This record gives sequence, structure tokens and C-alpha cells, in this order.
Amino acid sequence: MTTKTPFIAKQFTIAGEKTILFGHWWSGIFLTTGTIILFIYDTLRETFTRDFEFREFAYQCYKIGYKTLPLISLTGLIMGLVLTIQSRPVLINFGAVSMLPGMVAVSLIREMGPVITALICAGKIGSGIGAELGSMRVTEQIDAMEVSSTNPMRFLVVPKVWAATLMIPILVLYADFLGIMGSWAGANIKGDVSLILFLSQAFRVVEFIDFLPAVVKTFFFGAVIGMVGCYKGYNTGRGTESVGLAANSAVVISSVLVIVVDAFAVQITDMITK
Repeated sequence: MTTKTPFIAKQFTIAGEKTILFGHWWSGIFLTTGTIILFIYDTLRETFTRDFEFREFAYQCYKIGYKTLPLISLTGLIMGLVLTIQSRPVLINFGAVSMLPGMVAVSLIREMGPVITALICAGKIGSGIGAELGSMRVTEQIDAMEVSSTNPMRFLVVPKVWAATLMIPILVLYADFLGIMGSWAGANIKGDVSLILFLSQAFRVVEFIDFLPAVVKTFFFGAVIGMVGCYKGYNTGRGTESVGLAANSAVVISSVLVIVVDAFAVQITDMITK
């Protein structure tokens, strides 16, 4: 710990050292919590410096955004297509097939688009970041950067976290759009609906309050995925098997946190709209 270590991280570290007599489980919780707080603090502190790595940030945006595009495109199209094919017979039974475009649009924009896209990104982006940083830790490249006075947090962690935070909302909007296109294709398998009529019926029921909270929460999804991937990779243990464990745990933890963040976002949105 240094003089720059935040107070709360120091307290968790001290608590972890004092509770080691009560078992490694309790001690591990306190020490890990202190390490996570310190990692988040260092990431935020290095973000607001004059030496922000804009070139590396742009490269990470390209890697996260462009290289994930094919997977998100396929997922978005299938999401809308399947939702339409599954819902259409039920709505026909109730004589409400004209509500199909609106129902699909609201479902995709509010919940399915953001959550499913974030979970896909947690698998691809979270594991990629965890494996990349884990490999650099195991091969002592991060140690070499620290010895050569190059700040690895500033060069490796900060651009990845902010690139994930920025690009995942854009990927979600792209998946929503393709989901609606997939829904239109699904509606035309057993029907005949023009694209203009379908879009008109879809966006007639979508309100601003459906759109805004869904976009806001995707920034938190991106931050969680980037932060967890970087933390697990940056703190990888020694040995090649640690790289696999870091990538795997990054996917599991970020997926769970995406669902937890979504649950909080839904509750907050529900309280605001009442």
C-alpha cells in the first residue's frame, strides 16, 4: 500500500490481514475486495491524465467493435426472427397479429437486445481481454513494462475498459436494428407486410422511456465486461493454466454481473416510470 491507496481499499486490506487467523476464506474476501477497489481506483485515476493513450483506445474500439460485428449481426437477426415466429401463432389466436411489430420492437429495445448482446460480448470480449492480459502476465511482459517505467494500467487496462464501455452500447443499437429487420423477415414467411408498414407499427408503440434506460444500462454492461476482463487477466497467477482460468472466470463473472446490473436497472426504471 502507498500514500495514494484509497482509504477504503486500505481498510479492506488491513481487515484481510487481521482475519487471516479466522481462516483463509474470510481473509481472501477482504483482500480481494481491497484489490478490486484499488484496481478500479487506479483505472479511473489513469483515465483522467494528460497521457491518455488515444491511439491504443482507437485500436481497442476497432478490435471490440468491428471484429465482433459478424457475431452480433447473426445474433440480432436470429433474435428478431425467432421471437416473431414464436409469438405470431399466439397473437393470431387472440386476433392481435397487428400488435406483433410493436411487441417485438419493445421486447428487443427494452430487454432482449441489450442483455443478449451483452452476454455474447461477455463471452467474446471478456474472455479475449482476460486471455490477452493473462498471457502478458505469465510471460512477464507486464512486469517488464513496470520495470521500464511504462505504466501498464495506462497503456493496457484503461483503453480496453473505455473501449468496451463505448462500443457495447453501439453494438446493442446495431443488434436492435437487425433484430427488427429479422422480425420483418419472420413476419413475411407466412404473411405479406411491407417494410414501411412494419416499421410504422413497430415504432408507433416505442416511447422515449423505452429507449433511454436501455441505452444507459448498456454503458454499465460495457464497463463491467471491460473491467472484469482486465482485472482477471491483469491479476493472473503464474503458469499457463492460469490464462485459461482467467479467461473462463472473466466470462462467468462478467455474465453474472451483467444480469445483476440489468436487475437493478429494471427496478430503477420501474420506480421512475410509476
